[in-house]
Amino acid sequence: MGKNYQIVFVDKPEESAWRIIGQGLRDHNKQQAGDDNSQGLCLALYSPEHEIVGGVIAEVNWDWLFINVMWVKEELRGQGYGKSLLMSVEEEARQRGARNSYLDTFSFQAPEFYKRNGYQVFGELQNFPPGHQRYFFTKQL
Repeated sequence: MGKNYQIVFVDKPEESAWRIIGQGLRDHNKQQAGDDNSQGLCLALYSPEHEIVGGVIAEVNWDWLFINVMWVKEELRGQGYGKSLLMSVEEEARQRGARNSYLDTFSFQAPEFYKRNGYQVFGELQNFPPGHQRYFFTKQL
């Protein structure tokens, strides 16, 4: 490493640091694999009082749906809202060209839910967090 360069720990990175680092990686990825055609997706579940009580945040990249966050308020779980959200985001992703989906979840979250909805485990990290597992799922859309 050159004498004039230094690595500095940044406790609270500014937005510009995230933007510069992220754009550098996106530029490299595009050069290597072509445009990812990134498309963000957000579906919200609203109560009759117009309160957000669930939703899913995802994106489509290189024809893959990545489900980043999915949540339904605890008292509404088991009533079909999660399945409806999942089916809706998958359908929207299909319309945007996605052919596959992937996500991760913890053992204390929803692994059985994803299995019931056609997802298969392709990876697992034991004791992450301690006493639990982290699962990685995929599904062909």
